[in-house]
Amino acid sequence: MEETKEPVVPVGDKYMLTIKEASNYFSIGEKKLRRLAEEHTGDFAVINGNRYLIIRTKFEQFLLETSTI
Repeated sequence: MEETKEPVVPVGDKYMLTIKEASNYFSIGEKKLRRLAEEHTGDFAVINGNRYLIIRTKFEQFLLETSTI
């Protein structure tokens, strides 16, 4: 029986990141990212079932426009 593996997409090429992926990519703690996602759902975060996803490009723009997080 053959295993079919999905292609691995580099984090920098993904449109949406999990909290863990975003934490590693942006060097921000998971708790802080989860809190930001809860406060900014609809801006740069969406909820998929019971987990938050960060829209990478919108979060990058948010970081550029803010001085503190």
